[in-house]
Amino acid sequence: MKQQQSLAALAALLLGPSLVAAQSTNDDVMLEEVTVTAQRRAERLQDVPVAVTAFTAAEIEARGVGSTRDILPMTPNVTYDESFTVGNSFVSVRGVAQINNADSPVAIVVDGVPQNSQKQLRMELFDVERIEVLKGPQGALYGRNAIGGAINIVTREPTNDFDGWAQLGAGSGNLRSASGAVSGPIVEDKLLFRLSGAYKDSDGTIENVFLHEKVDFYESKDVRARFMILATDALTIDVRGSYSNIDGGAVMDASMDPALTGNANRKVLPRSNILGNSEREISDATVKIDWRTDVGTLTAITGYTDLTETYYGDLDFCNPVDCPNGIFGLGPQADQRQLLDVTLLSQEVRLASPDDRRLRWIVGGFYLSTQRDLDTIAHLLIPNLPGIPLISNAEENDNDAYSAFAQVDYDITDRTTLGVSLRYDRDEREQTNASDPTRPTRSKSFSDVQPRVVVDHKLTKDQLVYATYGTGFRSGGFNGVGGRPFDAETLQNYEVGYKSTWWDSRLRLNASVFRSRSEDYQFFYLDFNQGGAQVIDNLDKVEFTGAELEWQVQATRYWTLLGAVGLLDTDIKAIDPSLTVPVERGNRTPKTQKSTFSLGSQLEIPLGSLTGTIRVDYGRWGKKYWHPDNVDIRDPVNMLDLRVSIGNERWTATAWGRNVLDEFYWQDFNAVEFGAPGVDLGSPSSPDTYGIDLKYRF
Repeated sequence: MKQQQSLAALAALLLGPSLVAAQSTNDDVMLEEVTVTAQRRAERLQDVPVAVTAFTAAEIEARGVGSTRDILPMTPNVTYDESFTVGNSFVSVRGVAQINNADSPVAIVVDGVPQNSQKQLRMELFDVERIEVLKGPQGALYGRNAIGGAINIVTREPTNDFDGWAQLGAGSGNLRSASGAVSGPIVEDKLLFRLSGAYKDSDGTIENVFLHEKVDFYESKDVRARFMILATDALTIDVRGSYSNIDGGAVMDASMDPALTGNANRKVLPRSNILGNSEREISDATVKIDWRTDVGTLTAITGYTDLTETYYGDLDFCNPVDCPNGIFGLGPQADQRQLLDVTLLSQEVRLASPDDRRLRWIVGGFYLSTQRDLDTIAHLLIPNLPGIPLISNAEENDNDAYSAFAQVDYDITDRTTLGVSLRYDRDEREQTNASDPTRPTRSKSFSDVQPRVVVDHKLTKDQLVYATYGTGFRSGGFNGVGGRPFDAETLQNYEVGYKSTWWDSRLRLNASVFRSRSEDYQFFYLDFNQGGAQVIDNLDKVEFTGAELEWQVQATRYWTLLGAVGLLDTDIKAIDPSLTVPVERGNRTPKTQKSTFSLGSQLEIPLGSLTGTIRVDYGRWGKKYWHPDNVDIRDPVNMLDLRVSIGNERWTATAWGRNVLDEFYWQDFNAVEFGAPGVDLGSPSSPDTYGIDLKYRF
């Protein structure tokens, strides 16, 4: 009944804003023009021959975006979940999925600087100008690990005028938040600054039914400083530093008897007797130099990141009352902890020709040094006895990556353009067993050439068609100490797209269809035959077929409608017979979601000197296949978010609700057949939450 009432309210808001329609027929009503830098140049969204979903600053504020989980699930054929630690996230783009302890399937770029650890994707988003999500392999320009796509985040630049904003909020779970930014000149027209920060603290909303405590408590502290040095008309230096600290719950999975059916959709809350916790800390600094010459713009980007994450929690996911002998039959409980330490140093140099040429080109090179140390410890805990070690692994991973790339775009006619890109990546990996120095160091190199060809043609000034062939490459590597290596993954993608603007720039309609072929597709499972080892393995051949449709309508001056549909079919074509987990040809790939659908409506109501706004965002996520045996399937999920605000150019007060249908679903699910420790495990979603925000601009 609650869902029916909420969906009825949604339909009314989407289809019935007639109270303002009569006021809103002016000829100058049109959609906001969107500029993106998806191809390393500033271009109109509708002129870029790539499937890009772009969120402007106005859209980010209208949706109430505060973190990556607020934006990515609304993108067609993109899924995003968070589980286990405060730094863990699982993103999947067109079926290419994030897996534990491996490189991200998407390139993550903030202000032009690659974020080279998958632990950097889960972030608080504040003071952001634009977010661009590129779908399909982007290896030619973004390099290794852009096999599924790229996420380009652009923060707001320093300004030559003094301005800023501040926001306070409160909500469910005793949520308290504060964020803000201030910007202006230190030396007018020469040295500009921008300082921004965000704080969030919540007691949590998911209860451990044994401890009677919330398991998803969360505290985040983020600061960012950015300085723009306008040295000359031709030379700009952009210096950026940031610090992020997140402390919160971890290992909050709920356990279920694997003999029961339907666990992939069962509502169960955590019942472990150890309250898990984790902390992630990131410090980074970047310098970006742009030097404009008659030949082109020379750009050099230097980035440094230090990242640590620790977690502690239950390993048997039960308690002495419900499981007096423990799941191992040896004692009432077991625990686990892990320490991750990553240091990243990157350097990119590229030269780009001027934008106003018939022949445009970019050439460059990239280097990345990664040092990654991982310690994993688990104990069997028996009353009145010291902990008995179950797992004790320590490994050191050193990685050096090199690449060279080039892109050429040529306007064959005033309407037709041919683009050709090529990138060579080489990844040199080395793993040392710090637990047992007598074991030999393992090393291996992975390399690939990634071409891309695209032809686009303007049917009219408002309609573009394009055809693309592109490739992607995700490096291989080593499993935990003693585990076998896993192979690099490569992907070939064929795509046709259509972009159009209609109705005097009041309707934007974009569509694409694609077919991809992956070799050595990477997936993850736990292997308790190896003491609970976290294993990355490969599926020999996988095919993906899908389609995407996005639209935005400025129906009246005060009413905007937007939506998107993504359809995806995946097919496992070939399997290595040495695999020890159940999988069959013809199955869907793990963590694959069949469809995504989103629909949004924003209605503005003039109230004298003020403006009221009603915002509705509905999303339906199709069936999700957790494992390659396709036994555990999550039912479709309906998500509904509501926002009501009132304000003017200076201040805005907003009341919001997230997941107001109170849908329960697993953000991650691990069945016993794929290594869960004697039980099926699910990471629960958050219930419906509500809050208020007050924002002031100056």
